[in-house]
Order: sequence, then C-alpha cells, then structure tokens
Amino acid sequence: MGESRTELLAWLNDLLQLNYTKVEQCGTGGAYCQIIDSIYGDVPMTRVKMNAKHEYEFLANYKVMQNVFKTKKIDKPILVDKLVKCKMQDNLEFLQWIKKFWDSNYGGQGYDAVGRRRGAPTETPATIAPIGGGGSRTVSGGGLGAHGGARAGGRTPIGGPRAGSAQSNEAVTALRAQLAEMSAHLEGLEKERDFYFAKLRDIEILVQQQFEENEKAGVDDETLKEIQKILYSTEDGFEVPEGTPAVDEEETF
Repeated sequence: MGESRTELLAWLNDLLQLNYTKVEQCGTGGAYCQIIDSIYGDVPMTRVKMNAKHEYEFLANYKVMQNVFKTKKIDKPILVDKLVKCKMQDNLEFLQWIKKFWDSNYGGQGYDAVGRRRGAPTETPATIAPIGGGGSRTVSGGGLGAHGGARAGGRTPIGGPRAGSAQSNEAVTALRAQLAEMSAHLEGLEKERDFYFAKLRDIEILVQQQFEENEKAGVDDETLKEIQKILYSTEDGFEVPEGTPAVDEEETF
C-alpha cells in the first residue's frame, strides 16, 4: 500500500523546499522534474517552469521529463494527458510511484533544491478548474449585488425602486449570459492553442535532437535549418508571451 497524501506532501515539501498543500498541484510537472533532478542532478531545471499556471506550460515541463526518462532509460509511461488535468487520483498514483523510484535510486547526497532552481519563483500553482466554476462564483456574487441594489433602491424617491430594480436585474441577467458565452469561447480557444503548441513543441524537440546528432556526425542539414528558421520566426510587432519555455539553458525567471 502506498504512502498517504499527507506523508507524500511532507516528503515533497521537505526535499524540494516547497509549500504544496495538495497532491493535485504536482500536476504542473515542475515538482516531478525536480524530484528526478534530486536523484541525477542533471535535469535542465532552467527549462522547468516551477510556477506554471497554464496547461501549455505544464506540457513543456513534461516534455523535459520525458526526455530525461528516455536518456536515463526509465521504463515508466508518463500519462501526461491525465496528469496535466491536476486530478488527485492520477497524481497521487504517479507521486507514489516516483517516491518509490526515489527511495530505490537516491544516493543520499545533499540536494540544494533552491540553488538548482536558481532562485526561480515557486508560488504554489493553482489547480485547473473549469471556467464555468468561476462563472458560478461570479453569478453568486452578482446575486448578492442585486439584493444590495434592491435595498439601496428603497432609499430612492417613490416610483424609482421597482422599475430600476427590474431593469438592473435584466441587465445583470444579460451580462451573465454574455459572460458565460465568452468563457466557453475562451476555454475552446485555450484548448486549441494548447493542442497546437504541444505539436510544435514535439517538432522543436525532434529538430533539436537531430541537430545534436548531426553535430556529432559532422553533418550539415539545410532542411533542418529551414525548419528551425520557420519555428523561431516572428512577425513585426510580435512579442514572445511571458512564461513561454525558452530553448536554451540560459533561461532566467
């Protein structure tokens, strides 16, 4: 039987000098990467986003981890599509596995978790919640606001309160409907963005790996250079969004 959530979190926070309160928070991938780094000491932590807040950042963290597993020949499937959803059961099972792996492979050497992160921020990441959940809270708050408006209306001149309250309620209802529609649209756009980002990231990693192999073999591949040029090209006025994983080891936070 695996260790309890409380025991795992206490071990994780002590090893990595973090302040996680839920197993679900491991779903961002950053903590998993650093646990492996504590064993081998050569995970490219500058590419790991410890305070990742978006799914495309989680995916980038898992790409780093998958590359390490491949290099170290660690025969363990990483169910990324489940882990990034930050669900308790999926992450609890993986955390239990990684703790057993750590127990079997950690050499007892000292580990400077903060130093390996180079002082990068580690704000406790929020778990993923459906956008609709935020809408529910907004609706609830709106309901309180509507009642407050009705009470305030009672202090206005006669003839104003009821008509004003009815109009306000209609306006609030319309705004709620508009907000729900916009939230659903935004959620769809974010999923589409994450889908294509993951594909581009896969291509980028393959290109980088082939470049390294070509360098060792002394081969110059113009096609690869053209592909890389397309991947990294930008348009006038475009700025790389904050939080986008860098491709070199000199990334700072």
